[in-house]
Amino acid sequence: MRKTHPAFVIFLFFLGWVFMYADRNILSPVMGSIGEEWGLDNAQLGLMSTVFFAAYAFMQIPTGFLADKFGRVKVLVVGYLLFGIATYMSGLAASFGLFLLMRAMTGLGEGTYYGSQYGISSSITPKKYRGLVSALINSGMAFGISLGFISSSYFTYTLNKGWQFPFYVFAVPTIIVAILIGIFVQDNRDKEPKQGKEIQEKGSIKQLFTKNHILVYILIFCSLYGFFGMLTWLPYYLQTARGVEASQTGVIASLVPWASIPGAIIFGFLSDKIKSKKPLIIVLAFAGALCQFAIPYIENYSLLLVGLCLYGLLGKLALDPVLISYMADITPSSMYSRVYGFFNFSGMLSSIFAPYITGYFADQTGSLEFGFYLSGGLLIIGAIMFIFTDNKVKATTNFKTNVIKSNLVTEEKIG
Repeated sequence: MRKTHPAFVIFLFFLGWVFMYADRNILSPVMGSIGEEWGLDNAQLGLMSTVFFAAYAFMQIPTGFLADKFGRVKVLVVGYLLFGIATYMSGLAASFGLFLLMRAMTGLGEGTYYGSQYGISSSITPKKYRGLVSALINSGMAFGISLGFISSSYFTYTLNKGWQFPFYVFAVPTIIVAILIGIFVQDNRDKEPKQGKEIQEKGSIKQLFTKNHILVYILIFCSLYGFFGMLTWLPYYLQTARGVEASQTGVIASLVPWASIPGAIIFGFLSDKIKSKKPLIIVLAFAGALCQFAIPYIENYSLLLVGLCLYGLLGKLALDPVLISYMADITPSSMYSRVYGFFNFSGMLSSIFAPYITGYFADQTGSLEFGFYLSGGLLIIGAIMFIFTDNKVKATTNFKTNVIKSNLVTEEKIG
């Protein structure tokens, strides 16, 4: 089979994130309509996102091991097909219980993507370009968020197609992307050195839980808590607290992902050029926290839009490619699927709690503002803890040293 050009693989992975995030965010603008149809309170509205993210988080760690056993591409494609089918079935759900079940199935399908995709892309990308390539792939998230917000509002409120229609529309290209990845993306796992795989099996768990790894897991948890709390509730917040027309909330909420595209590319490129990524990670984390505090505090509408743009430019989507590149630096390449599984699992644990907790406190206090302040506080805690990471990266170096020693011993036995 002819080898696919890496640029096309990157483009397919970009599309993968486009439809992953479009699916997640077609829900947010229509939460009010779904709530009215089934008589739901704010906590139950938050539960719709919570069950999705619970299933998504659950799949992260098993995916890494399944990808190592059956192949990254196979696991990714099967999961992505399930994701597309469950998206279509979400629109057909006739009750709140069935809708929750379909959202959980969608989460299970999407859960195979992160570790498998970044395992493949990190393996085919030279170290000096990892931050930039991760940013380019990640920008699909921004396009998807915007596409989901805008199309959901447009189909549901402008064209009066009903809240179910966006689910039907996005299911089709999702399945097409799964088929394209299955055809054109090759799994390069079998090309990794045999000795490397043997050492990986012996020391995998220990090497994925160094001090630096654990502190990254904590930081990504704090970062994603605020991000998914905002994605879930921002359109609803704009409608109920800021008086924005429902048909316009998707466009305004899209300011965050659109602003993130140049931010992610700039900081991803910068992370490839600087010697230590640590200061950049800390600065971006603190900047994201300040934006979380500012959004509910600012009363002026124009300044609110500026705050949303700044969060997009400096927040989670800008921080992600730097952290992904950092994880590749401290982890052996044969273990990328597993480490990205643990990495994304840590972040997605927060997404299980954020939508429901934000909705719960909104019911208790009568306002959504507390959720923003809680998100900012958690991100500051994560940034402070990351300060205590070791400056010297040892994991990959030690692994390579062990591989060399193993090769020498093998050669001595043969000789």
